[in-house]
Amino acid sequence: MKKIFYTAVATLFIGSAAFSQTEYNKGFRLGFGLNGGFPTDGAYDGSVGIDARAQYDFTKKTSITLTSGYTHMFAEPEDVGFVPAKLGFKYFLGNQFYVMGEAGAAFGVNGNIDNSLIVAPVFGFANKFLDASVRYEHYSEYETDQIALRLAYGFSLKKKK
Repeated sequence: MKKIFYTAVATLFIGSAAFSQTEYNKGFRLGFGLNGGFPTDGAYDGSVGIDARAQYDFTKKTSITLTSGYTHMFAEPEDVGFVPAKLGFKYFLGNQFYVMGEAGAAFGVNGNIDNSLIVAPVFGFANKFLDASVRYEHYSEYETDQIALRLAYGFSLKKKK
């Protein structure tokens, strides 16, 4: 019995050492995106925005993100705008499709709008240069939430091995 146990342990160590030879190239990616959204109620007519996203890849399937930009919401009698700052966790379901959760703050910069917390689940598609996603953004202090689409150009800042 001891012989079987030691053989199994040795096999696990040798097998894990063999797989660890293919280390993933960790590092940063940067992306610039255009956003468009519509409200889940009638408080606003729609939104447009731009953003920049820094992404750090821990593994081939997991990343953290930091996203900021500007979002403009159209409304009568006065449009409003805010600067979102969000931290996210991205998990790839395969090679290109992903789910992500983001949380952060929206800082009102024009119009009669205060600061708010943001929570956003995201589903998207990304390849070497393109990132397209749909998200539901909940604002704790605004009179609406929104469903938004993002189309972005991204590129790697990783050093080649």
